Amino acid sequence: MSSYQLALQQLVDSALPTGAFAHSLGFETYIDRELLFDEESFGLWLRAFVSRSLAYSDGLAIRFLYEGVDLWELDALLSASLLPREVREASLKMGGRLLEIGAEVFPSAALELYRDLVTSGRAAGHQPLAFAVVARSLGVPLQEALAAYLFATVMSLTQNAVRAIPLGQNAGQRILRKAHDDVAAAIEAIAHLTPDDFGAVSPGLEISQMRHERQRARMFMS
Repeated sequence: MSSYQLALQQLVDSALPTGAFAHSLGFETYIDRELLFDEESFGLWLRAFVSRSLAYSDGLAIRFLYEGVDLWELDALLSASLLPREVREASLKMGGRLLEIGAEVFPSAALELYRDLVTSGRAAGHQPLAFAVVARSLGVPLQEALAAYLFATVMSLTQNAVRAIPLGQNAGQRILRKAHDDVAAAIEAIAHLTPDDFGAVSPGLEISQMRHERQRARMFMS
């Protein structure tokens, strides 16, 4: 067993208290508009989210950090590219919790540096960067770090959809199984993206995330 495997499982476990259970990242808007209502429709939304939003923002940020791009620069790029306020705040809230937990459970000089940047106001503290700093410090290879992060996000969103739509637990597991190929495809795509691709997400997904802020009835914070 590789030395990082158990630590990585802990890092992406749904029981890790980052607050992911409180965020839909925009799919609740589609529920409200009656465009997302069953296993098939959520699966389509999830595929689009992974391939068009997650890959071009969080996933690419993780790759760039592993490749040595300046942490402060990546933090600023994420703050600028996450246009919907709720999604930007979600990234910061979950990132802040991950930085706090990581400092206690997986301390490292790199993580302490990021925490210092956030505490001093020189960085915002985004979730994918907090994850990447911890994962790289643990010696997790890039491909495994990407797979773990993307699929953890997929699991969190699916669990939230099971409650919100609602879906049965077995339906949630079928969705997760089908998402394996989507995550693999996203990892392959991330490997070939350039800096110019950063933040090039689907306008429809962003608009739904912005509309959520003014939605009349909501279960989620984003």
